[in-house]
Amino acid sequence: MNRAEAADLPDDGVLKTPERLRRRASRLLSQLSMRSGRLITEGLARVDARKWHYAVLASLHEYGPGSQAELSQRSGIYRSDMVGVLNELAERDLVERAPDPADRRRNVITISAQGRRHLRRLDKVLDDLHDELLAPLSPAERDQFVQLLTRLLDHHTRGS
Repeated sequence: MNRAEAADLPDDGVLKTPERLRRRASRLLSQLSMRSGRLITEGLARVDARKWHYAVLASLHEYGPGSQAELSQRSGIYRSDMVGVLNELAERDLVERAPDPADRRRNVITISAQGRRHLRRLDKVLDDLHDELLAPLSPAERDQFVQLLTRLLDHHTRGS
């Protein structure tokens, strides 16, 4: 809780958010995104991982080997940050780098057997964290929530 929130606490200790703010989808999404990000970051840190590790490993597992530029595009990680993420993963033997036979100036990144095992462990960690995040929702509501969020995101990222 920040200082402004603490100053606005009534005597019963419960923060009262104005109803017009509680009705704003943009505010609700922003607030939930902030809390979700913190939960995921802290949960992955407990197993010595970061969300970008997961994004790269998941991309390599689902789409196969790729160049740094391809991985950047697939995962949403800036190219300038990708080298650092790949260095961390390579130091842990989770990915392998090899010169691209078609263009020796670039590397092709492949997930290693250890990387596939690590990805399965991270899947379990994230499943548990998502259960915590979505605890108030039934399984059917969780599926519907994800479908609605996906539809909104797809709509707003078309052509980007």
